[in-house]
Amino acid sequence: MHQESSAATAPERMSEHTTPAEPSVDLGSLRWVVDNDPSPRYPLYTRANIGEVFPTVVMPFSWTLWGIPHAEPGWCKAFVNLGAFDTAEFTDGEMEMLGVFGGYGYLNVSASRIFGLRTPGLTPEAVDQSFFGEQPDVPAFAPRPGDVSEKHTAQMAETLNWVFTATDLPDLLETRAEVEAVRAARPALDTLSDKALLAHVRTLCTQRWEALWVRHIMATYHATIPSGVIGVTCATVGKPELAADIMSDIGDVDSALPAQALWKLAREVTASPALTTLFDAGSQELPERLKADTRSDVVAFTKHFDAFLGTFGFRGPNEWEMRSRCWELDPATPLAAIEQMRRAPESESPAARAAGRKAARQEALVTVRGLLAGDAEALGTFNAGVGAAKVFFAGRERTKANCAMLTHEMRMAMWELGRRMTQRGLFTHADEFALLTDDEWTALLDGRLDTPAVLARRRLEETALAGLEPPFIVDGTVPPLTTWKKREQQARSIAPGMVMTGQPGCAGQAEGIARIVHDPGEPGDMEPGDILIAEFTDPSWTPLFSAAGGVVVNVGATVSHAVIVARELGVPCAVSVTGATHSIPDGTRVQVDGGAGTVTILALPEGYSPEGEGAKA
Repeated sequence: MHQESSAATAPERMSEHTTPAEPSVDLGSLRWVVDNDPSPRYPLYTRANIGEVFPTVVMPFSWTLWGIPHAEPGWCKAFVNLGAFDTAEFTDGEMEMLGVFGGYGYLNVSASRIFGLRTPGLTPEAVDQSFFGEQPDVPAFAPRPGDVSEKHTAQMAETLNWVFTATDLPDLLETRAEVEAVRAARPALDTLSDKALLAHVRTLCTQRWEALWVRHIMATYHATIPSGVIGVTCATVGKPELAADIMSDIGDVDSALPAQALWKLAREVTASPALTTLFDAGSQELPERLKADTRSDVVAFTKHFDAFLGTFGFRGPNEWEMRSRCWELDPATPLAAIEQMRRAPESESPAARAAGRKAARQEALVTVRGLLAGDAEALGTFNAGVGAAKVFFAGRERTKANCAMLTHEMRMAMWELGRRMTQRGLFTHADEFALLTDDEWTALLDGRLDTPAVLARRRLEETALAGLEPPFIVDGTVPPLTTWKKREQQARSIAPGMVMTGQPGCAGQAEGIARIVHDPGEPGDMEPGDILIAEFTDPSWTPLFSAAGGVVVNVGATVSHAVIVARELGVPCAVSVTGATHSIPDGTRVQVDGGAGTVTILALPEGYSPEGEGAKA
């Protein structure tokens, strides 16, 4: 079985010691150590998209290592490289494109809307759809002097021409090889001194991180172009529901690869009585039982699972956050996915589902092209958008994976440092390395930091913030923390026949039992064919997609990671279904229509009453 790094020696799961609780600090005066103020120039921010990858409180170490010094200026560089902005339109040294408000990460909407305004064929509203979905209370776009720019529109026309004619992105393969070389050259972390470990992390970040990030942001905006073209075209011909079909089956999506590999591992379990017996005994100590078993098929499985972790160990929840326990540190999530997949029929395999999506996509293409037959220009633009979607949706996921791989190399070194500090009694848990800023780490290793006092304060503040629900939109002013809603159990009125409406993710219909899942490593009572309902999903969730009958997500939009992967795997998916995890009780029978973006309540679980437990918060 895979041998974990010494950095992973029996640390508790992060959720065990960050459970939201009643605040122990004064919310009226609390300001998280990496909070900043909204930009006066670009005042509108959202939790959309970033809520998938930073669902919890942003950790000080990650944000001061790469967020403030590299992610913010890198986003601005990406806009300039695209041709949508000039460098002078950004304020040097200020956080404008990214924000941390009340401890939670936010993306700037104002600048993205200007990108849409300056891009021929796009609009600010189309950008809103691609990024932010059908969320309530999003202020309408109102252009300001200077937003319209003929110069930048001409530059973006050149960018569009390249996007619509590119057939591949060979530079991403070269970059992947470079990042894989970094992984292969990982030093023996347990032999490095404390200061050498920190220097290793800083060197990786300083030399490589920003370039990968700039490429990812560029790919993200490149992907909005074909998404917008396809969506607008389908709406124009009166077939908006076909956009989800057309944007599926794009192929070669990095985020879908783990699910495909895990399905093969699950088939090994299904075919082996020995492996089946081991999995039937439950997840408790499963890795140890597998490792100790010397039967040939079990040995072969553990070898294959080790190879899986070697390739995909960087994946996991909250991949941008170094505090996160990704699969190399904690294989519970992929093993849980195998447990789900082994009980699913072959008809639910990624390959079988993809075949169904391919047929639906071809039918949708024939329909839309037929409706455009009399307009050669519109048909040409549509066809160009369809071709670009295959290139740039996959490209966006590859750039994200490249960033995640490098972040993981930094993560492993910091977990080793955290393990050492725990052994010395400075930390309670190894992952508390993330509660310190980059500068505080320098002070700690120089013996100048009152570490217990700093950590005690940060723990209290994090706990207080983790108990709050951040507003979806921040428009110029961050609402006082005392006005934020508490994360608490919410029983809402719900009845059979009710329809909840969000946004199409992946077309198709599915009916099944709703399972509210908060941790991909702990899917609870979820069975093959059940409807997975989550507040958000990131690539660590996608292995569960293969066993799910359908997926419903509170947040998300047409180019969110969950949607791209759901389309690749052929799983009916509705996103931006606001409050789904709070409103739908676990065990409810529902119908998901991914093409319409709707969830219909068919029957409530036996014994349910709003006055009882209600939905799982």
